[in-house]
Amino acid sequence: MGISEKVWDVLTTVIKMDDKVERMADTIKGQQMRIEDLTMRVVRLETALEIALALKNTKTISKKTS
Repeated sequence: MGISEKVWDVLTTVIKMDDKVERMADTIKGQQMRIEDLTMRVVRLETALEIALALKNTKTISKKTS
């Protein structure tokens, strides 16, 4: 195998690796967006739960004082 063939193989490998890295970056961006969406959904659920618990406690306290 000549030097020019080895250089060509190395360049081909680098180009393939670059393509894989770009595809992985796109995948990671999509996953990050999904994670952020799920995080916001969890925050909304936590808020709804806290409000419901606060209302329940308020009703329990008002029943005890009546």
